[in-house]
Amino acid sequence: MAQALELPCIDLSSPDRISTAESIRQACLDYGFFYLVNHGIEDEMLKQVFDESRKFFSMPLQKKMRLARSKEHRGYTALYSETLDPSIQSKGDLKESFYIGPMEGGNLNQWPSEGVLPHWRATMESYHEKILAVGKRLLSLIALALNLDESFFEQVGAPMGWVRLLHYPGELAVSDTGTYGASAHSDYGMITLLATDGVQGLQICREKDKVPRVWEDVPHANGAFIVNIGDMLERWTNCLFRSTLHRVIATGQERYSVAFFLDPNSDCMVECLESCCSEACPPKFPPIRSGDYLQERLRLTYALKG
Repeated sequence: MAQALELPCIDLSSPDRISTAESIRQACLDYGFFYLVNHGIEDEMLKQVFDESRKFFSMPLQKKMRLARSKEHRGYTALYSETLDPSIQSKGDLKESFYIGPMEGGNLNQWPSEGVLPHWRATMESYHEKILAVGKRLLSLIALALNLDESFFEQVGAPMGWVRLLHYPGELAVSDTGTYGASAHSDYGMITLLATDGVQGLQICREKDKVPRVWEDVPHANGAFIVNIGDMLERWTNCLFRSTLHRVIATGQERYSVAFFLDPNSDCMVECLESCCSEACPPKFPPIRSGDYLQERLRLTYALKG
């Protein structure tokens, strides 16, 4: 295994918002990753989500495929259906997942039958609501960290959330076969909040362009979310905040995690923030519509696997 990393820890309940924002800024400059504690989501809620996730993934493949990922990217994706780093492997990543998208604006989500999993939908809807509120609180601090009004992202992007349940079967030993639970990638959107079951496997590479890459383990921290910056926020900040490369290696142990992706609404224009550019550091990227950017990234991810 790689060397263990000591990431910064951000207390979401701290009354000193300015100091907290400064800590977030430093974490985003140095790592692009940090732990988030005292976020307000109870351990019992997380336990219910993991329990229901295990129940779904333990069902026969035929039943899970009845809820196969739709064109709106809701539902089930099977093992090897996603390739996050096609440059190193063509078989696909050794994980299965289930996407639950935004609740507002009409429900396009797919749900298991209540006759089979009676508490599943209620649990996931409750978690989605709670983690979305946590994500928005965190975004207001990130806005302060960028010298913006704390409501900036809410005003320009009306952020939307996606829950993704993940299961790594543990069928392979340590990743020496070229197959990973999740091959090297950076997330596409603004921020990701990750809950894990304690099984190791997550690694980050702080220097994307360094050869060879140096990977560091991200230890599980009880009661904490692991937060990372996505490519869209890196683009928005003119690469001030880093979107850090990460992966999940196969360790021979079964692993569950729950990711929450927070993105702007589809019509939001993402263009360099005034606080992140200057005459000496002009914008590196042209403005782009959030929905167009995310759709293209998803298209490339699933292009090889359907």
